[in-house]
Amino acid sequence: MAVGAQALSPARVWEALVSGGGAPADLIVHEVRVPRMVLALAVGAALAVGGALVQTMTRNPLAEPGLLGVTAGAGFAVTVGSALGVAGSQYARLTLAVVGAVGAALVVFAVGRAAPLRLLLAGVALSAVLAGISLGLRLMLPDTLDRYRFWTVGSLAGREQLALTVPLLVIAAALIGAVAAARPLSALVLGDDVARELGTNVARTRVAVVALVTVLAGAATAVAGPIAFVGLIVPHLARRLAGGSIPWLVAFTMVLGPVLMLVSDVGSRVLLPTGEVPVAVVTSVLGGPVLIWVVRRYGAAAL
Repeated sequence: MAVGAQALSPARVWEALVSGGGAPADLIVHEVRVPRMVLALAVGAALAVGGALVQTMTRNPLAEPGLLGVTAGAGFAVTVGSALGVAGSQYARLTLAVVGAVGAALVVFAVGRAAPLRLLLAGVALSAVLAGISLGLRLMLPDTLDRYRFWTVGSLAGREQLALTVPLLVIAAALIGAVAAARPLSALVLGDDVARELGTNVARTRVAVVALVTVLAGAATAVAGPIAFVGLIVPHLARRLAGGSIPWLVAFTMVLGPVLMLVSDVGSRVLLPTGEVPVAVVTSVLGGPVLIWVVRRYGAAAL
C-alpha cells in the first residue's frame, strides 16, 4: 500500500487507514491501494489454486489455466461480448468470462485428454487461435473495443474502480469448493480403480474439479484480464511444503498465490520510472524460467 506513483511511508499509510480523512494520501490508500491489494489477493489465490487442481487432476506438472487455454477462453469471450455490446456490466463480463473458460476447457480436454503433451499443445494452440481472433476484432472495431483492450494483457491497474463484490464472492465460493474437493482428489491421484475402492465418485470428482478451475480462472480473468504462469509457479513451490498431501497443497497455494501476485504487482509499479508494467508481463517473466525448470526437472515424465 506504500508503493506507487506517489510513495507513502508506512506511518502515513497506517494513519490513512485509521483516520479515514479526506487528504489526497488518505484517498489514495482507501480508494486505490486497498481495493487493488484485495483484488491481487483474490486473483492470486484463484489462479494458484486453479493451477494446483488442474495439475493434480491431470498428473501433469506443466498444466496451468493459462497454458491450457482457460484464461484465453475467458478473455476471448469478454472481447466478443464487448464487440456485440453485451459486456457493459460487471455481471455480464463475469458470466461471459466463465462461459468462455468452460468452453475452452471442454475443447482442450476433448482434444488432449489422452496424453499430457497433447493436452499442453492443445491449450497453447487454442490460446494462439483465440488471441488471433481477438486481435482481429480489435483491429476491425477499435472504437467499440477501446475500453476493453486491457484483455490483451492482464493488469490490476485501474481495476480497483470496478464493482468487485460479485467476482470476489464467486472466487471465495470456488475456493471453499476447492478445499472440499481436495480430499476426493487425493484418492483420484492414486488411480481410478483405487479411488473407486475408497468410495470416491471418479466422474463426479473430475467434473467438479474442471468446474472449479474454470470458475476460478474465469472470475479472475473477468476482473484482471488473462494472467498466465501464476498457476504454474505456485503449485511447484507449495508442493515442496505439502509433503504429498493434496489438502495441504491447496492450503499452501491459497497463501502463496496471493503473495506472488502482490510481489508481482509491486514490481509492476516500480520497474519503469514513467509508468506501470502490466502485472501479466511480470508473472510471465517469472514463469518462463519456471516452465523451463519443470521440463528439465521432470524430463519425459512431465510430457
